[in-house]
Amino acid sequence: AMLSLARARLVAAHAPAPRLLLGRAGACALHVGTPASSGEVNKEQPTAAVSPASAATGTLHASEGAAPTKRGLLHFLSKEHIVAPDGFNRWKSVPAAFLVQLSIGSVYAWSIFNSPLTRQLGVVAPSADDWSLAPVVNIFSVCAFSLGASTALLGPWAERAGPRKVALTASLAWSTGLLLTGLGALQHELALMYLGYSVLGGIGWGLGYISPVSTLIRWFPDRRGLAGGLALTAFGGGAVLATPINEFLLNTFFELPTYLGATDAVSLITESGRRFAEVDGSLREVVIATATDTAKLPVDASPGVYLVGTGDTGAAKTFATLSLGYLISMNIGAFMQRVPRDGWRPDGWTPPVEDKGLVGQKNVHHNEALRTPQFYLIWSAVACYATAGVTVLSCAKTVMSDIFATAMPGVVTSAFAASYVMALSGSNMAGRLGWAGISDALGRKRTYLLFGLVSAPTLALLPMIPTSIVTSPGVAPLAAFYAATMLVVTFYGGLFSVLPAYLSDLFGSKHVGAIHGRALTAWSAAAILGPSILTHMRSRSYDDAVTSLVSTVDPVVFEKTFGAPVAELSSLVASKTVTIPQLMEIVPAGVLDPSPTLYNTTLYAMSALAAVAMVSNAFIKPVSPKHYIKEESKAQS
Repeated sequence: AMLSLARARLVAAHAPAPRLLLGRAGACALHVGTPASSGEVNKEQPTAAVSPASAATGTLHASEGAAPTKRGLLHFLSKEHIVAPDGFNRWKSVPAAFLVQLSIGSVYAWSIFNSPLTRQLGVVAPSADDWSLAPVVNIFSVCAFSLGASTALLGPWAERAGPRKVALTASLAWSTGLLLTGLGALQHELALMYLGYSVLGGIGWGLGYISPVSTLIRWFPDRRGLAGGLALTAFGGGAVLATPINEFLLNTFFELPTYLGATDAVSLITESGRRFAEVDGSLREVVIATATDTAKLPVDASPGVYLVGTGDTGAAKTFATLSLGYLISMNIGAFMQRVPRDGWRPDGWTPPVEDKGLVGQKNVHHNEALRTPQFYLIWSAVACYATAGVTVLSCAKTVMSDIFATAMPGVVTSAFAASYVMALSGSNMAGRLGWAGISDALGRKRTYLLFGLVSAPTLALLPMIPTSIVTSPGVAPLAAFYAATMLVVTFYGGLFSVLPAYLSDLFGSKHVGAIHGRALTAWSAAAILGPSILTHMRSRSYDDAVTSLVSTVDPVVFEKTFGAPVAELSSLVASKTVTIPQLMEIVPAGVLDPSPTLYNTTLYAMSALAAVAMVSNAFIKPVSPKHYIKEESKAQS
């Protein structure tokens, strides 16, 4: 007992005196430290803050705050630094979102690059070593996969970091990705293009996509559908600006390859399916451009023989130029970002006591949302609906040229096909804004239902137009196809602008950014599935069409034209020596060009997927209260 008493006195004698800590604003904090006893870990004791007046009287007020947190060098990027003051005009947050979304929205103009990248070496026509359409379209598809992966993995971080830091990170990833894409085009390295556009570009796309959406939903809790529509209207319309910019840059940087002469004036040799000509005493690989090929070029060019490896499509320089431009615009948008303080509400608005339909006032954690059937039903609906829209958008210029250019060469030029991309992007933008506002009145579930009721039969009937254009070329089928695809793309735009509000209705707004990011993996699945279906079915239709055309050609004429017998057809097609335009020049009169019908099977598949999406949406019901965040669930009970 005496030893214990002595030890207690010794501990008391060595206890540190209370310390006053001066805060930044002149407030003081009283800190009391206690030495660790034997076998215990010394823990920091609570800090109580006192005002200057309290410090003078010796009175402690533990509720008055704590010692200030040390700020880092990049604090100006943090979420805390950009909290808007009271009285801030929430509409000022819209231009900041627009600058970021317009930049990354240029991804929807990707189809402008399909043709140049598939003839990067041949320039006027694809050479044997040029990429086919499938790997080029897949650059876009994998980019969309990276979008979904980045939003799913980085969505929670984006919520914590705040829109300024996220938008700045997105700008660096997006611009660096474009720069590497340009280098890949210059070196003709497909892996480098995938690393640049598909990986880094996809990360920039994903981060730049989700942050403005969740921010505007917080600024407009009274009009969630409109908020999502405002954020994503600029994204959908990004290609409206990007299309003419891309076309202008490609045309500016385009250089014709070396022209060797007309086909019948040049001595050609065919080896392993490739065409060669003797130039300066050595055999050099060449491509033969038909009148159909040269009509698609941005400059006047004569049909005939061109030297592979000379000239420039302008793709590499275009990507490099875009990299710098988007870096500037996205950084401006990043530094304009502001967020409302916690608990902020618009003047004159109070949350409704009782919401109708699917709308719930309670919040579901982003991890708990994955345990609900509603998440997977809306995921499947988005994936199936989006497949049709992204398929058209990813190959818009190619589809328009393949279907209508041969039947109406005087109307459907390269410029016309580019304007079609702009029109679809405008429809995408209009759908995002229009359907988002309509969903506030109609309801999210009914809006999604409407998308399926119209798009499924429309896509099923579309193959009738290409079939008719083969036998009866005219403006009417072109206008019908143009209008129908624009309508389908408005649904695609509306699908994504309504999605954040739909998720907020189901799971609450507290974690909607992270849940939205994970739901966007459905878009990634659609971007992989849709273009893959298109390129696969188009490839099969193309091979069948080539085989059918070759069966009508005299074998002697075939060998004279291509320098190899029909028996070598597979290698000639693989080397892009035999193409549908070249076969159409030697088939008997009366044989119809099969190019317009290459996408019929794809359109039927898209119609079926729209029907599946409609069924998935029909099964969505309100989330069970057992999934609510615990404190809120207790409050409800």
